[in-house]
Amino acid sequence: MITSDRLARLGSGVFDRNDRRKSAYVDSERQKHQALIDLSLGSTDLAPPVAAVEAMAEVLQHSSSSSYCLHAGTQSFRSAAASWCQQRFGVQVDAETEVLLLVGSQEGTAHLPLAVLDPGDSALILDPSYPSHRGGLELADADIHTLPLTAERDWAPDFDALSSDQWQQLGLMVLGFPHNPTARTGEQAWLDEAMHRSVQHDLVLAHDNPYVDLALEGDAPSLLRCPHWRERGIEFFSLSKGWCLGGFRLAFAVGAAPLIHALRQLKGVVDFNQCQALQRGAVVALDQHADWPSRLLPVYRQRRDRMRQALADLGWTVPIPSMALYLWMPIPEWASARGWSDEQLAAELLDHCGVALTPGSGFGDAGRGWLRLALVRPVKDLENAVTRLQPWWEKRH
Repeated sequence: MITSDRLARLGSGVFDRNDRRKSAYVDSERQKHQALIDLSLGSTDLAPPVAAVEAMAEVLQHSSSSSYCLHAGTQSFRSAAASWCQQRFGVQVDAETEVLLLVGSQEGTAHLPLAVLDPGDSALILDPSYPSHRGGLELADADIHTLPLTAERDWAPDFDALSSDQWQQLGLMVLGFPHNPTARTGEQAWLDEAMHRSVQHDLVLAHDNPYVDLALEGDAPSLLRCPHWRERGIEFFSLSKGWCLGGFRLAFAVGAAPLIHALRQLKGVVDFNQCQALQRGAVVALDQHADWPSRLLPVYRQRRDRMRQALADLGWTVPIPSMALYLWMPIPEWASARGWSDEQLAAELLDHCGVALTPGSGFGDAGRGWLRLALVRPVKDLENAVTRLQPWWEKRH
């Protein structure tokens, strides 16, 4: 065997499986009659700030943008991130010791366990949760514990579900609110309770927060509002969602200086930083367009409401999400009666209707029986997707 047991445990990611299915569909005869409507990724069709892209284009002409960029070359970006934290949360952050540029928050959450855990150490993640949370722990050979979220509790974590002995075993806890995939904004009290447990049981608390500015209802929580974050906390932010810069892979971590130092040390072995052109665009986005995410909210609210209504007219009742970008959809009763899993239903929808959604089980066992739909196309396209489903749905209902 030429590959590792670790790779076997990691398995195939849900996005990779979906990508293979979508590629097969695009290569098929069906594509000629019914173009793919891809609602499986949170990769928005909305535009980033023009000034940010123009700044990238301008600096791209400079010779510095074709050079490797080490940590010292990220100072302007880290200063902009620290200023954004002050403006957004009223928290003063040290750009030198408490901020780190990342190649997407996914990279940060996947690498953190390697920096803070030894093989066999225990860690806790939500179930369902974003795949990099589990993936990073698998790569670190950690002992993974899960905190299941349920529809009955409106996807709220029940920290009392773990005994004191179980808490005492943990070295790391990874949360993420607003929550992907359930599209639940979450509450600050949940993070405060998580921090209390982290202090009580001496563990690191990591919070993945790329949707912090995309709450449609409620106020998104942040680890930076918790006491003790400078002692044992690290929070991951991203320009992918709020500033529509997903393909540019721009994100950052803010946290306790020892954790930032540890992640920086790891990154020093694994990768270099983005070029100066991309960083300059990010600085412009944070400094000059901090309000950009708020401009997106009316668009996502309209898409949410119109899509939910179209699905309701079809006979598919979908909970109201409190954050932008996704619908979290229970598979319909008729599909369950046929014995279809969420993965099979997603495959059937793609094969027969040309509509790509993400199986909820790809986010963990507690996601089984659910599908995630990304509101990343104009309303007309979203409603067209439902129109396509109707004849296929009625034959099987």
